[in-house]
Amino acid sequence: MHEYLRPWKLFTLAAGLFLLVVGALLDIAPDWDVPISIIMALLAYLTAPWSLRVLLHRRWRWLPLALLATWFTVDGCYALYWGWRDPHALALMRAYNFPASLALYGLCGVTWLYRGTLRELVDDVALALNGVPRRGATGLWFGDEPSAARSSQTDKRVS
Repeated sequence: MHEYLRPWKLFTLAAGLFLLVVGALLDIAPDWDVPISIIMALLAYLTAPWSLRVLLHRRWRWLPLALLATWFTVDGCYALYWGWRDPHALALMRAYNFPASLALYGLCGVTWLYRGTLRELVDDVALALNGVPRRGATGLWFGDEPSAARSSQTDKRVS
């Protein structure tokens, strides 16, 4: 539950919702409106990272539930909503919505997959790209003493 409340994840969710609402207000497609944008974005926020993690960690016994969550977020809630709101729009746009929504779902899963703070994410990406930890990874860049340096200074004071 803590991962859903990380500020950087909530910010990216809000930014994505903003773009979806703007797109809905521009009336680009007959099936793009504000309520379904909010519904699908929130479901993706809750399920996409978990579904991707099931695949990456090869938790095969959870695969049927991950596929169900993916389908419901990408197509099931869309079909329920538009079947109730405007069946003609559903018949017209469903085949086009699925690939676009599935791609966005995958991007959301990748974006929100990381478990940690934004600072930790930046440090881990820098380490992966350079093979060298950033100074911030030790805490020096942000003015914090790294725990190893703190403990060695304490040991020197004690001895």
